[in-house]
Amino acid sequence: MARIDPDSPVPKYFQLREILLDLIESDELPIGAAIPSERELGQRYGLSRMTVRQAVDHLVSEGRLQRVAGKGTFVARPKIEMTLRLTSFSEDMRARGMTPGARDLDRRIVRASAHLARQLGIQPGDEVHFIERLRTADGEPLCIERAHIPVTLAPDLAAHDLTDRSLYELLETAYGLVLDAGELTIDAGIADPADADLLKLPRGGAVLLLQRRSFAGGVCAELGVSTYRADRYQLRTALETPARRG
Repeated sequence: MARIDPDSPVPKYFQLREILLDLIESDELPIGAAIPSERELGQRYGLSRMTVRQAVDHLVSEGRLQRVAGKGTFVARPKIEMTLRLTSFSEDMRARGMTPGARDLDRRIVRASAHLARQLGIQPGDEVHFIERLRTADGEPLCIERAHIPVTLAPDLAAHDLTDRSLYELLETAYGLVLDAGELTIDAGIADPADADLLKLPRGGAVLLLQRRSFAGGVCAELGVSTYRADRYQLRTALETPARRG
């Protein structure tokens, strides 16, 4: 059994965090398993309850553990790494071995405001499809997608059933719109009450807000705003050092 080194310069709570991570990553504590109580961990490793709680709090905030009121603390499912590339939700989930799903929340045609027109490269007042969908993976709600698509690019889009279907795939097969470039902005936010209920988040739960402009042959074909559960996603990207001169 791993032990806490009282002479180490590494804080004791951090040592315990590392021990618990080892147990999780070696499957000694599998996904969904309850971890020992704070009292048990304190006795096992010779730590105060405050030190144990500090270690557990860190793992909860990192999404590795999940507290359930009245039941205990459990090993959480790993977060999904968000790919920073132009891909559909459906394609991304299938690549992870998960079954994507989609449920319509709202579909209508609206007139473009000045702001929306600038984003889409159209005229104010032009007709735009507005599509709002709840996206799921293996039945679990993960994000709410809100897409704006110029009617001129997909005239009868409203006639197509999008239940459990990729919007990007439909745009390509039905309208020849192959999305080949895009711009993405990511912000942190707090879910509004309606979104929190749909995503099965507590009121005030954290979300990632992704605003995306997608292009097909240099034409802006979609302005999308997606609200993702922050407790189920993490961002990962490669880092490069800038080339040094001379």
